Amino acid sequence: MLSETTLSDLRASLEQERSDLRARLGEMGLLSGGDLAFDQNFADSSQVTAERGEVEALAGNLRESLTDVEAALVKLDNGTFGACESCGQPISPARLEAKPAARLCMDCASRR
Repeated sequence: MLSETTLSDLRASLEQERSDLRARLGEMGLLSGGDLAFDQNFADSSQVTAERGEVEALAGNLRESLTDVEAALVKLDNGTFGACESCGQPISPARLEAKPAARLCMDCASRR
């Protein structure tokens, strides 16, 4: 079981990560669910197409990370934080320290 101090530290870390992710998505114009805007005049350019693919992949990763962080904060609020979503066993404190939004214990994560 994690101490109150550890949980408080993890909450602060998750809240900071959420803020950072929201800022990055906001800079991309995607915080409120908007789509990426690209100049249609250059739609045939292979460089623009490649860059668009990279930006879309980054945006997807940022959104996924934000979803994980927000889910971890909900778990902190309802007392289920730190339990593996697959097997229900506690996630090790070292894993949570390294990745506070971890949904799976190391054993279950390794199997995926």
